[in-house]
Amino acid sequence: MNFTEKDIQQIENQDLTLNDVKSQITLFKNGMNYVDLVSAAGVDNAIWRLNEDEVEHFSEFYSANSKNLEVIKFVPASGAATRMFKFLYKFLSDYNPEEQSVNSFINKHKQKDLSVFLVGLEKFPFYHIVKHKLAEDSVDFESLDDNEQAVLFVKMMLDEDQLDYGNYPKGLLPFHLYKNLTEATAFEEHLFETVLYAPTDKEVHIHFTISEAHEHKFKNEFNRIKEKVETTTNAKFKITFSYQKSSTNTIAVNLKNEPFRNTDGSLLFRPGGHGALIDNLNDLDADVIFIKNIDNVVTYKYKHQVALYKKVLAGILLELQGQIFDYQRLLEQPHLNENQLNAIAEFLQNKLNVHISSEFEKYSENYKIEYLQQQINKPIRICGMVKNEGEPGGGPFWVKDDNGKISLQIVESAQMDKDNKQQQAIADQASHFNPVDLVCGVKNYKGEKYDLKKFIDHNAAFITKKTQEGQELKALEKPGLWNGGMAFWNTVFVEVPLITFNPVKTVNDLLKPAHQVRKMD
Repeated sequence: MNFTEKDIQQIENQDLTLNDVKSQITLFKNGMNYVDLVSAAGVDNAIWRLNEDEVEHFSEFYSANSKNLEVIKFVPASGAATRMFKFLYKFLSDYNPEEQSVNSFINKHKQKDLSVFLVGLEKFPFYHIVKHKLAEDSVDFESLDDNEQAVLFVKMMLDEDQLDYGNYPKGLLPFHLYKNLTEATAFEEHLFETVLYAPTDKEVHIHFTISEAHEHKFKNEFNRIKEKVETTTNAKFKITFSYQKSSTNTIAVNLKNEPFRNTDGSLLFRPGGHGALIDNLNDLDADVIFIKNIDNVVTYKYKHQVALYKKVLAGILLELQGQIFDYQRLLEQPHLNENQLNAIAEFLQNKLNVHISSEFEKYSENYKIEYLQQQINKPIRICGMVKNEGEPGGGPFWVKDDNGKISLQIVESAQMDKDNKQQQAIADQASHFNPVDLVCGVKNYKGEKYDLKKFIDHNAAFITKKTQEGQELKALEKPGLWNGGMAFWNTVFVEVPLITFNPVKTVNDLLKPAHQVRKMD
């Protein structure tokens, strides 16, 4: 495969090497392997179901032991809101008011989402904003018939020369509406929530990964709400931002697995998906890192319940780390006895879900120590899991790798072989799914940070089909941040209540109870 000097310069401008690009093309040619599911993880074989005493204990343990720690919340927030309004864009594109009513359009095209949206129109947090903008344009909204209202309302929301909500960062859209018509964005709600589990007497540090083009919008929003949030919470905030590095971009190929070229002959590089954010996460220096998506927020009524389980997960992390750090120190001492080595192996297996080799008993003392060090000297993640009630999301599974090693993983449906009946049967047994509710420890007992890029399963990348300038292409996405991106971490799954999972994937999700505020509130 030949690359011109101009190609090589373009590759280097992406902070990539020629070998990086050749390796990516090899992945396209070889294709991605499906994961080998061994069994679904449940409360009987991996997911920890806590009782009330344990919830109280771990919450209090975190509060008591986090005061001198550096704590940060990591929020992936780079996505635009376009997909939230997918059915509304289709409505604007396909509906012809001269041919039919909106109700006829809904019935003919089975547009249930559109029906829900229009019925709940006045409950959306942006309803008064859109009506105000229409009034500024001299539109007498109340005098219009239902068909005209629907079209004008949606156009005001989505037209690029109007509110342009579809091209807004999702984190800056109005998500909730409080008294006096005060709307709150997801960005703002994250600030209020994080205060509830941040260490006292410290700045509340939240890091958002965003699109570079949107940084000024986020900074403007923080400046707008800063005084209100800090006065209300009696806390000071340290808000930092980063964006996906160009070095995590991946080359696109055509259907023959040759580099895709734009009409000007240049190579096409695409963002590497949210898995590329492992680089951003790796740049953070903190003792405890909370991870939560930008759209998973609730109104203030539910915040304390959500925060409680954040503290619970963090308490589990800190308690386990205490034992991990003790064992890390012990493994560096000379002349460990058999009982000490077996105690560490049992801890790894029973508490960190590590499958200890069946050959362990046969190892020499030195190799046992080396083996245990390899297993325990890793970053650790405590992952909240909610009962599966039909929501989309990755699931918890026991997985076998190419070397026959079994580990606990969060697996997306795209990683599963749906044509394999045995694998599909295992997938169907999943009782829980991943709400992206993680608390991470990324340091050893010396306070030294792990290089998170050493714990990625690079074979867990995704290949997807896209179009560019009317031409089909194949795109490569990095192993998902909490999937292959954390494949070689130590992992603990903990059941958390469904109230902790309230993502806004479609605009109609804003009508759910966790996003609605009663008029009297």
